[in-house]
Amino acid sequence: MIRHTVMFRFKESASSEDISAFSNGLAEMVPKIDVIADYEHGSDLGVNEGNFDYVVTADFADAEAYLAYRDHPEHKDVIARTSHVIADRAAVQFEWGA
Repeated sequence: MIRHTVMFRFKESASSEDISAFSNGLAEMVPKIDVIADYEHGSDLGVNEGNFDYVVTADFADAEAYLAYRDHPEHKDVIARTSHVIADRAAVQFEWGA
């Protein structure tokens, strides 16, 4: 399995409506991309200072499935519609659950 984890920091100018649109866009995208094995996302709980604001964790059968997700038009559409609220992004893909 491949796990794709992405953390986001929102721009200070991002409104609660912007953040909701970002989250809703992700939720609406998931059922449209059949290579996703599991997908979780949500806001940081605020327990520690300095954390990123939002995280996505997505699981795929293999690297090919991840690449299909990465390049999928629905995924690219969510990115295009919401990138204006993102100040910073960090991502990693790793194998797990052999």
